[in-house]
Amino acid sequence: MVAIELMANAIPPVHTSDPIQKVYDRMVEFRVRHLPIVNEEQFLGLISEDDMVNESDNQVPVGALALSLVNPYVLEDQHIYDVIRLFYERQLTIVPVLDAKHNYLGMISINAITEYFAKITAVSQPGGIIVLEINNKNNSLAHMSQIVESDNAQVLSSYVQTFPDSTRMEVTLKINKQDISTIVATFLRYEYDIKATFNHTDNNDNARDRYDSLMNYLNL
Repeated sequence: MVAIELMANAIPPVHTSDPIQKVYDRMVEFRVRHLPIVNEEQFLGLISEDDMVNESDNQVPVGALALSLVNPYVLEDQHIYDVIRLFYERQLTIVPVLDAKHNYLGMISINAITEYFAKITAVSQPGGIIVLEINNKNNSLAHMSQIVESDNAQVLSSYVQTFPDSTRMEVTLKINKQDISTIVATFLRYEYDIKATFNHTDNNDNARDRYDSLMNYLNL
């Protein structure tokens, strides 16, 4: 997905002639702390709440203020990861989107990013969650998927979290089954470390204990 696919125009930009009070009112209305300043199609910069707090006269036009954010924007064909990185690094609530000629097209709000994550992580779909802790050299999503599919289930979404100065990582799998006991047992049989499970149908039982009991039974 690229930036323009997440862009919306529900929040109008402001102009250099707009007074501070108008900008404050718009920020409150749309629950954001930043707004793009636009002159026709020309993007001039991004104004934040912090840029206005020291000005006592709310009728001063925003064009007279010094902006603390120097042209934070993305181009329409940049990947969504670039958008997310800009949100994170600059702590923004909106990100302007420009075309190849740097004309203003629209903006992406933090709410749009939240909705995007909700979709790609399948949070609205029922199922179980397995969190694995593995060595980053043994990170085979294909093998993990095979284990899940061996129980007639599917991986709805997955993501990886790494840790500084560590060769270990967490892999979170969202699976389209709530009873994940047999899938967990299979991961344990392949010596995966299960860090956590959620939506399990038997929360009072321990997956490792059940696996050990099964192995003891088979060894009789």
